[in-house]
Formats: sequence, structure tokens, C-alpha cells
Amino acid sequence: MLSKPKLKYIQTLGQKKFRQQEGLFIAEGPKLVQELLQNKLADIKEVFALPDWLKAQPKLPANIVLHEITEADLEKISQLSTPNKVLAVVKQFKEPDEVITMGKVILALDDIRDPGNMGTIIRIADWFGIQQLVCTDESADIYNPKVVQATMGSIARVNVFYKDLANWLHQQKHTSIYTTALNGQNINSMKKITEGIIVIGNESKGISPEIMGLATKKITIPQKGKAESLNAAVAAGIVLSHLV
Repeated sequence: MLSKPKLKYIQTLGQKKFRQQEGLFIAEGPKLVQELLQNKLADIKEVFALPDWLKAQPKLPANIVLHEITEADLEKISQLSTPNKVLAVVKQFKEPDEVITMGKVILALDDIRDPGNMGTIIRIADWFGIQQLVCTDESADIYNPKVVQATMGSIARVNVFYKDLANWLHQQKHTSIYTTALNGQNINSMKKITEGIIVIGNESKGISPEIMGLATKKITIPQKGKAESLNAAVAAGIVLSHLV
């Protein structure tokens, strides 16, 4: 059984303030935790798991503190509606000093607020080999448990930067900036790109006028039906599938 102080400590990591103070985040579920265990960049500090999960594992690294817990304990520390066998406490990844734009395709997120969208976009970026995301400071925290869960391990392979996005884009004079818009060039008619910044807008407001004004190329996903709009993560996947 976990002590009350330990239970409370893990529960606090569900809050951004305490995650930032501790430099840690939590990851849950067999698939996600296994992904992080296999990634050399992931520094797992503690694992809290049910007996059957622990018995099924090969020898785990000696530097990880293991806790065998009950289902009742797991329910108390889990951020999921349905706890799933294992929870890991992981050190937050070190953000590189700068964004490398030369010869790279970068995804820029203009106020993506929904944690599920943020996590899914990180996973999509990983699928298409995009290793850098630049977000507004107001975008969802990548260490939010819902974001981490939606990345399914891609959080360890994609570098995410938080910046004053408009100011940063204004400085990128040497590369093309592609913004999704209703009146842009049909992406079906565009060639693949090997360098550039693709901007995805806020779920309800789209791309801000200031950032739209910095575009060197406006692009459009052609509409055939009558849906009002596309989910931000879906739009990111469609654009990347055509341009990368």
C-alpha cells in the first residue's frame, strides 16, 4: 500500500504548477510506459504497477524505483477514467537550445488548447518524421496527462518549443511559412516540400490575423461536403500527408 504522502505527491503531478516545480510528468498504461522504457532519452524515475504487469516484464533498469501496488492505489493516483495496470513518473525532456529550421519541415501551432489535439498532433508529427513543433505560450502543456496519453510515446521523439509565435515567425526570413486558410492554394496541386514552417490554427478561431499576415503561402484543404470545419489534428495530418 502506498503511503498518503506518496499518493498525494503523485496526484499533484496532474497539475501544471507542480509538474514544473518538480520537472516531472506522469505516463500511464502498458503501451505508453513500454514505449518510454525502450527510449534512451526517457528518464523514468519511478514505476507504480499491479503485480501482473511487473511479473510480465523482463528485468527493468536498476535505477528505476519499482512499487508494487493494488488496484485501489492505482485508482487513487491515476489521471485516467479507467486506470490501466501501470503508471510511471518520468523526468521532463530537456528542450534544445534553438529550433533548427534550415533543411527542416516544422509544424507551428497557433493556440492549440485541447490536450487531446495537442497529443495527437505530436503523434502525427512523429509519424511523418517532423521532429520539431513550435507552439504559442498559450497552447496546451505537453506534459498534461491527457497530452502525454495521446502521444503514445511520440513525446520522447518530438521536440516541442513554446515561444511568442508571431515574433518567432517574423524572424524566419529565410524559409517559407505555410498557413492553412479558406482561400489558399489547393494542397492537391502542391509539390512536396523539404523545408518550411506549416502553421495549424486554434480549434475554434483558426490562425490569428497577425500570424496569417506573415504567411508566404496560404494553403487550403479542399472541401467537398458541408462540414463547418476540420479538427485541428485531422487538418495537420492531411496537410502533412500531402506536403511531406
